[in-house]
Amino acid sequence: MTTALLPQAVLFDMDGTLVDTEHLWWAATAEIAAELGHQLGESDQSEVLGHAVEHTAAHLDRVVAHSPGRAVLAARLNEAFITRVAAQVVPRPGALALLSRLREAAVPTALVSASPRQVVDLVLSHLGADWFAVTLAAEDTPRTKPDPAPYLAAAAHLGLDPARCVAVEDTPTGVASAYAAGCAVLAVPSSAVAMPAGPGITMLGSLTEADLPLLAGLTGRGSAASAAAAASADATDATGAAGAPGPTGTTGTTGTTGPRE
Repeated sequence: MTTALLPQAVLFDMDGTLVDTEHLWWAATAEIAAELGHQLGESDQSEVLGHAVEHTAAHLDRVVAHSPGRAVLAARLNEAFITRVAAQVVPRPGALALLSRLREAAVPTALVSASPRQVVDLVLSHLGADWFAVTLAAEDTPRTKPDPAPYLAAAAHLGLDPARCVAVEDTPTGVASAYAAGCAVLAVPSSAVAMPAGPGITMLGSLTEADLPLLAGLTGRGSAASAAAAASADATDATGAAGAPGPTGTTGTTGTTGPRE
């Protein structure tokens, strides 16, 4: 396989995609919700899994009877999640092998997370920051997932067209973000939540099934998609993500630096 056939970069989500932390986020949220008299259930999944701390804090603020306020909820969620991540960071099956193959093939990678920088750096201290040319956390873009801004920013930092990049995601929120940015999307679900479907979205059961020939076949949506996504992002400053598929269900950090996706 020639390098020309490979994607120009692979942009990875973090929680639930590269590391097995999505269940830790759910457990942290469940703990805080229970302290406030709310038991998390299936109806809460779409407001918790794959979302930034602030989004989930706003959700809890709406559903609990006596909320201490969104800022307090966000701080408590962040603390509970960090405690769990510090004790248990486990790479997802196939994650390190895929990163190694991409490095050998000289394909640059980026980490595109909706988690706070504190959590991203904590995970990278275990996983290894030098896998990635760029790392983006929730604070690094004006809007986070499901808005396309994080993936557009990652491609821009690499100087690449998003349509020539593959984004690897595990939640509907992350898939919607990458898809709206114009990336080819490899979806590897970490839960039973229904995933979006559409042209340019490929589903796998595990990263152990991902290899270079598979990735080489994914970047076919064309640059027009990413141009449209960039224009859409500029026009939706206050309204969130645009152009997301339907369900079937400020600057980043470069080099070796470096809660939610």
